[in-house]
Amino acid sequence: MKPEDTQGKEQDHRIMNELLAKAIALGASVAGFVPARLLRDCPSAQRAGPQGLARDSGSVIVLGLYHSTDHPEMDWWEEGRSTPGDRMLYGITTALSQWLCELHGREAHDIPYAVSDGGIYLKDAAVLAGLGMFGRNNLVIVPGFGPRIRFRALWADLDVEKPQVREYLPPCGECSRPCQNHCPQQAFPHGNYSRERCLSRMDADKASVSLRTSDTTKKEQVRHCRNCELCCVYSE
Repeated sequence: MKPEDTQGKEQDHRIMNELLAKAIALGASVAGFVPARLLRDCPSAQRAGPQGLARDSGSVIVLGLYHSTDHPEMDWWEEGRSTPGDRMLYGITTALSQWLCELHGREAHDIPYAVSDGGIYLKDAAVLAGLGMFGRNNLVIVPGFGPRIRFRALWADLDVEKPQVREYLPPCGECSRPCQNHCPQQAFPHGNYSRERCLSRMDADKASVSLRTSDTTKKEQVRHCRNCELCCVYSE
């Protein structure tokens, strides 16, 4: 490797560390990164199809925001506006993109939440970034926060090698699986997560709100089921 290439990678690594620290300072609960190319063949992409973001260069920075049970409104969804928690994360990714461009002259941009809108498989990205591990509830279990955390990401023109991720013990251990046993949709047939069954509940929640709201100018918030998350006993 040429000396200038080595210097460039060291600079990108330094900027990445600054960016992650900046993310926490702006309000993110956790932050990590993964080279964009590694997301192309992540497990969800292999099962459900390609993700929306089609980049092999640069890095994806994954941010997580804790959703405390004391503030359930952070997760209430509104048509055309997402949730308050997601809007907070969007504010952080936008601020980081601007900071990276103005201070370091690097291109960066928020990654849309939905895969269909150009997004990524956020939970896969969070695990690859070393933020946590998948639990039996199909959620990412993050040390210190459990599954009560939401993710959003941004892409940045930073060439950084894959981080050495922390080795986690299996988060569910000998758990009695309350997340699966208390699911109103029975979305874990034979212990395996059924995306279709889970989405049918989310669609029903939205439809129920639409039926209750006759004023089309008023946006009523949808309070989706969180049983698999809220009954999780993991708290480390």
